[in-house]
Amino acid sequence: MAVANQPMTSWNGVRHIVWDWNGTLLDDNHANLAAVNRVCAQFGREPVDLEYWRRVFRRPLVSCYEELLGRPFADGEWQLVNESYDSHYLDMLPSCDLADGVAETLHDWRTSGGTQSLLSMASHDHLVPLITERGLTVHFTRVDGRRYDTDADSKAEHLVNHLRELDIDPAETVLIGDIDDDARAAGEAGAAAVLVATGLMSRERLEATGRPVAGSVAEAVRLLRG
Repeated sequence: MAVANQPMTSWNGVRHIVWDWNGTLLDDNHANLAAVNRVCAQFGREPVDLEYWRRVFRRPLVSCYEELLGRPFADGEWQLVNESYDSHYLDMLPSCDLADGVAETLHDWRTSGGTQSLLSMASHDHLVPLITERGLTVHFTRVDGRRYDTDADSKAEHLVNHLRELDIDPAETVLIGDIDDDARAAGEAGAAAVLVATGLMSRERLEATGRPVAGSVAEAVRLLRG
């Protein structure tokens, strides 16, 4: 085991982890699905199960939900979807725990000399109190939620800005997330990626990105340690 505060040698020279939140560190699939089915009910669509949603979920979200509901949105309807989803998800949030092994994994990476930060597509104002309430801020050098929207609805631009603010070399960074957009963002930023098959995309879709896929956050970090 590496000694705390000593430089560490890891997979492909990675020294910094950027963690995703929903579906990666937070086990919230059931809350996501419940919120999606609230939207379905409002638009007269039959409810879906998690297996189906993990097959079709993607960014950009607008086209994903238009496929789900079987038609394009009229003016104002996308705002209605967001409001409905967010309201029900927040009602479910107290039932969401950290994913298995998260507390130990974050602690072990930090005390072994690595650094880590958090970047989520959840609203920044929504995210920061959650991280604080769960006592996780000590592990992260920076926490960023979505501070603005982009035309591509991708994490890529946010990741570039996140690493710039941290002044960290992307070549020494890995993004650990749960959807193919995390792999796409890492590639555009010049960072590595490891995907965990615990969130909103099936393992098959994650493997199709060509990035390593792990069954848990602990396994993802074991890949980094070699």
